[in-house]
Amino acid sequence: MASAPPIDAKAPRRSPADAVPPVILVMAAIGSVQFGAALAATLFDELGPAGTVFLRLLFAAIVLVIAWRPRLAGLARSELRLAVLFGLTLAGMNLAFYLSIDRIPLGIAVTYEFVGPLGVAVAYSRSRLDALWVALAACGILLLSGGGLGGDALGAALALLAGAFWAAYILLSARAGQVFPGGSGLAIAMVVGAAVLVPVGVVDAGDALLDPRLLALGAGVAMLSSAIPYSLELEALRRLPAGVFGVLMSMEPAVAALAGFLVLDQELSELELVAILLVVAASVGATRSSQRVPRD
Repeated sequence: MASAPPIDAKAPRRSPADAVPPVILVMAAIGSVQFGAALAATLFDELGPAGTVFLRLLFAAIVLVIAWRPRLAGLARSELRLAVLFGLTLAGMNLAFYLSIDRIPLGIAVTYEFVGPLGVAVAYSRSRLDALWVALAACGILLLSGGGLGGDALGAALALLAGAFWAAYILLSARAGQVFPGGSGLAIAMVVGAAVLVPVGVVDAGDALLDPRLLALGAGVAMLSSAIPYSLELEALRRLPAGVFGVLMSMEPAVAALAGFLVLDQELSELELVAILLVVAASVGATRSSQRVPRD
């Protein structure tokens, strides 16, 4: 290992994450999100999907509020409307996704959901190859449909709905990043999202929300699915071009399939695996073609 350079008193302080390659940080963030989703699915029998997602957003909101200390005083009405719309989108995206993985395998759900960010990438692209990426993604979706959708068409529809919310989330997140300092916009939105889910979360989970073990697991899901990956992604983006970041994020459906297999014992057929790879390839191609892809 090379010797350390002379210390510059004016140089910015380095964090431990600076020693980790940004590609590793992004892959760790993807793994954290998908294994967090797999852990969440194990709680559905006791908390229900709505109860689980409520706990996730609640604990994530607590962490983000402590970290960013957002202030509502002095915000314009347009800024408050943006934060509320952002929060409603967060709630809808996560609730639809958790309801979908209660019905179909995680890898398949994330593949359907990924149509959302893929659509954003294609919309911001000026490449003539756009038609190819759309065709690849369509082939993947058709293959999944022919494979039986994990036995549940409603689960597939919910995953596609989550994808539509994800596309809106990407655009709103980019706007919030311009309007609010740091992660304060996300923190406010997370509070709104958690508040919106109180009724369905309480009805779905009932007395289980008072179980300390389940509360601890819910906090773990929030850390794995929100706090940890968000921090890792922010650190990676300081040193990684946005285009490269987008390509790496395209691996999410494949990692989701792996998490579903390892944690939930969800085996996928060869046809379903090919379909997932087609959507991943379409996302990689569309992201590389895109001139600018807003992200969270």
